[in-house]
Amino acid sequence: MARGDEEFAEFVRASSARLTHAAYLLTGDRHQAEDAAQTAFTRTYAAWARVRHKDAYGYARTVLVNHVIDGWRRPIREYATEALPERPDGLDVDRAVTQRAWLTAVLKTLTDRERAVVVLRHFFDLPEADVARELGVSLGTVKSTNSRALAKLRVEADAEDTLIGGSGR
Repeated sequence: MARGDEEFAEFVRASSARLTHAAYLLTGDRHQAEDAAQTAFTRTYAAWARVRHKDAYGYARTVLVNHVIDGWRRPIREYATEALPERPDGLDVDRAVTQRAWLTAVLKTLTDRERAVVVLRHFFDLPEADVARELGVSLGTVKSTNSRALAKLRVEADAEDTLIGGSGR
């Protein structure tokens, strides 16, 4: 296979779930997340010869975040159709699904920059300096944005604890 295709396929298998999950945290929409992850992999493949022996995952992550941020700047217009999409056979009502829905909802209360900082900093566990470099902002901006975003999330978490009747922390 040319250009390390098998190596790239292994890279996609190894990183697809985490990259798609990060895209979901950034977008709040499963379909947009899958599209964003696919775009990140496509662009990473185009640069594979250059990035394969460096930090391919970091490159794909940067492409993903930039692609999602571009989408916030230039939203894609969607048009309704008369045909409804197929629904899954069964609904999973597990606690993890409920928590994921809650997390997605509270992440949507953050600004675009706050959400990007929180996902890069806490989901990808990147140092503040790397987050600043990837987003093209100063280190101080990352620190203050992260602090402000976490404060908002704490308020939402405390409200959720109050609604469900206790603080089991």
